[in-house]
Amino acid sequence: MRERLLEVHRLGRVAYQEALDLQKELQQRVIDERLLDHILLLEHPHTFTIGRRSKQAGVLATAEMLRALGVEVFETDRGGKVTYHGIGQVVGYPIINLSPDREDVHKYVRDLEEVLIRTLGDLGIDAFRIEGLTGVHTAEGKVAAIGIHIKRWVTTHGFALNVNTDLSYFNWIIACEGEPVTSVERLLGREVPLAEVEELIIGNFAAVFGMKAAAAPAGQAAA
Repeated sequence: MRERLLEVHRLGRVAYQEALDLQKELQQRVIDERLLDHILLLEHPHTFTIGRRSKQAGVLATAEMLRALGVEVFETDRGGKVTYHGIGQVVGYPIINLSPDREDVHKYVRDLEEVLIRTLGDLGIDAFRIEGLTGVHTAEGKVAAIGIHIKRWVTTHGFALNVNTDLSYFNWIIACEGEPVTSVERLLGREVPLAEVEELIIGNFAAVFGMKAAAAPAGQAAA
């Protein structure tokens, strides 16, 4: 089978709505053309997102508190409950075609977990799955959240890996199953450049999904 091309869009800090609009645009392009796959790697300003399995009650802060914290709240069509996206995270949004050989939602989620487990292993962190839960965990707590949406077997949304994240923002939500959270910085005792983590993710994503990764042409993501 021909190796598929994964276009990598490294976008820096992007507002949540802007990233959501880009995902939808690229998803429709993949549905229509079935030629290229994409992954967006970026960082969001402080944001709480509410998945299909949750309600506003998962956000503990009042509207006034949210304004003081500088946090925006979005209801989304991804799976999962409430989570935090923000500064110091690497957020990944794969927009890839799972048809015809990867039409298995659970396998796709497990493969995303595998990408992150390998990436953390490259950083010297022992990370693992927990039966019955989604995401990536360590002995000190959950380090990455996953929530996806699939339309005509083309994916959107994805994962958020806590790298140099201010974990206090998680105190204002009932995140996922309520398990404790941690970060790469806390586990290693030092900050790690987001660009370094992105490079590891790109290599591991290409390996797990059997793709060839290449940087998207300049300006193409906004086309």
